[in-house]
Amino acid sequence: MNNMPKEKIGIVAVSRDCFPMTLSENRRKAVVKSYQEKYGDIYECPVCVENEIDMRKALADVRTANCNALVVYLGNFGPETPETLLIKEFDGPAMVIAAAEESGDNLIQGRGDAYCGVLNASYNLKLRNLRAYIPEYPVGTAEECADMIHGFEPIARAVIGLKSLKIISFGPRPQNFLACNAPIKQLYNLGVEIEENSELDLFEAFNNHANDERIPAIVSEMEKELGEGNKKPEILAKLAQYELTLTDWVEEHRESREYVAIAGKCWPAFQTQFGFVPCYVNSRLTQKGIPVSCEVDIYGALSEFIGTVISQDAVTLLDINNSVPADMYDSEIKGKYNYTLKDTFMGFHCGNTASSKLSFCEMKYQLIMARSLPVEVTNGTLEGDIAPGDITFYRLQSTSDAKIRAYIAQGEVLPVATRSFGAIGVFAIPEMGRFYRHVLIEKNYPHHGAVAFGHFGKALYEVFKYVGVPVEEIDFNQPKGMRYPTENPFA
Repeated sequence: MNNMPKEKIGIVAVSRDCFPMTLSENRRKAVVKSYQEKYGDIYECPVCVENEIDMRKALADVRTANCNALVVYLGNFGPETPETLLIKEFDGPAMVIAAAEESGDNLIQGRGDAYCGVLNASYNLKLRNLRAYIPEYPVGTAEECADMIHGFEPIARAVIGLKSLKIISFGPRPQNFLACNAPIKQLYNLGVEIEENSELDLFEAFNNHANDERIPAIVSEMEKELGEGNKKPEILAKLAQYELTLTDWVEEHRESREYVAIAGKCWPAFQTQFGFVPCYVNSRLTQKGIPVSCEVDIYGALSEFIGTVISQDAVTLLDINNSVPADMYDSEIKGKYNYTLKDTFMGFHCGNTASSKLSFCEMKYQLIMARSLPVEVTNGTLEGDIAPGDITFYRLQSTSDAKIRAYIAQGEVLPVATRSFGAIGVFAIPEMGRFYRHVLIEKNYPHHGAVAFGHFGKALYEVFKYVGVPVEEIDFNQPKGMRYPTENPFA
């Protein structure tokens, strides 16, 4: 995948001046050795920070090494001011971890008290209004610290990506579609830029790509990808023209930003003017690492980008769409999987999910649109059942009054035939019925949810915290017996 940030992590050991510096240095070396054996490269800063002068030297060193993520490692108690100033001046994602004591036989000269030092470090971070990732239990052996750093990698990537992301949107939300309309102020708070364009600008660019010499090569790619599912070969040239329009727009308009996501328009006038629907192209770009949301869903595109960076895989954006019929549940789910009917639902969109995430796929027309339009202008969807497996349903969202919130729910796509149309799957999330009522409805979330293919709740939660979402505004599917604030205790 392209359009994805890469993290280069540097580790800096810190040392309190009344503790042996060698304690921190030797423990840092052990962490680096363990990390390299298990996970690969990490940059080891040779400067051990004891004071502010050391902090400047370490900062210069990790910058020279082109590190864009930082581990501050308390090999002993650590110096409160220099270690937090290091995080402040580094200007990139940082984590704080600490060394566990090694042996009961070495608790005089070999005791580092880093367990205590993390408390002071966290207090000083708060005093300076700084954010850093601190793992659930941040004190460990060399091997455990190596694992913590590995867990920091997707978090660091996402934070790096957001600081250099531009979302390109085309057109306002469709009429009677206020659900995905949200203030853009929180984008700027996250460090994200946005370029809002007219659909007319896009249409002009599309027309300027007519007869582009690259179209046949893109058509050939599409034919290979679709295989026997290529049921609408007559539309591929137009779809290729549109794909080139978007990819050229991205390169011409990214300007100072490294990464791009797109919030695209797809109805109501798109079909009649362009002569197709863009779903398949959206799926192809998303597969390549440029997430494209439907229906000018700006925060949907943002959510997709975060999930793509964390999972390093294609994601999708789906409607939390329809209930599973009781007869279908009884015949194909009940007794086979440990879910109630209310734990299940169908996630659907017209055809924007990458072919690699579908059990089978066919190029078709968009049935809903074709109910009121000629079929020939609704071609371009990629239809098929979503492949079974673990998923994370999530969204980062601004409220109508410009407050930031998010939700995360882990579950799975069941291996149950949907018997329906579009890109669609039978989803199961524990306690989904309660989550649906007391999070999605109660907190006024739109019907679009991003889907990452795997369980990534832990990393998503930490990213949302890191970028400033209040922890009380990060919701999840609470287990039975854990009551939502708005849940009727007598129900």
